[in-house]
Amino acid sequence: MKIMRSDTIVIIPTYNEKENIEAIIRATFDQEKAFDVLVVDDNSPDGTASIVEELQKEFVDRLYIENRKEKNGLGTAYIHGFKWSLNKGYDYIIEMDADFSHNPKDLIRLYNACAIEGGDVSVGSRYSVGVNVVNWPMNRVLLSYFASKYVRFITGIPVHDTTAGFVCWQRNVLETIQLDKVKFVGYAFQIEMKYKAWKHKFKIKEVSVIFTDRTRGESKMSGGIVYEALSGVIKMRLNGLPK
Repeated sequence: MKIMRSDTIVIIPTYNEKENIEAIIRATFDQEKAFDVLVVDDNSPDGTASIVEELQKEFVDRLYIENRKEKNGLGTAYIHGFKWSLNKGYDYIIEMDADFSHNPKDLIRLYNACAIEGGDVSVGSRYSVGVNVVNWPMNRVLLSYFASKYVRFITGIPVHDTTAGFVCWQRNVLETIQLDKVKFVGYAFQIEMKYKAWKHKFKIKEVSVIFTDRTRGESKMSGGIVYEALSGVIKMRLNGLPK
């Protein structure tokens, strides 16, 4: 018997995540609500895609993979996933990392914030209630925390965690935002997407979550990504962004 497709898909971008990918997929499917999963893999040389393709035999019509030819940045991976998901008719589209820094148990809370509580966008926020980050060195916590403060100050966006990558989007938000005009591909991508949604007057709700740094695999964070974000915010504020 064919399983009915969920109204919600979780997009997981991957590059060299063989240590985490099977566990995060199984954890996502283990939730009380049914979520579908789309992995967008950037030609990982460690065989991440092969693991997903093997799991597809078990999770028929629930697990999907899009293989990209090269690593082109987090933002382009998500945009690829957004377009795929919109084309497939999903009502809610969630971004989530592969490394368990985002807890799959919080997926239902992000979904409910949109589907039940009236949000157009829900953000898994590390900073809406205190600072909820585990296993990060203090300098990185401070960088992330004050980066979000900086973004709020410069843009006026009423979101505490503007760089968060754990986000649920109602499909009409992504249909309204012109995805082909999104400028940034790295850390600033997350800021730009929230900024565009806010400028379109969509309701953004923050859901307090605990962010836990990865224990397996290597972080993709770099100084260049942070610089792009900080300089990009100034460009957003001064030049505006096409809607």
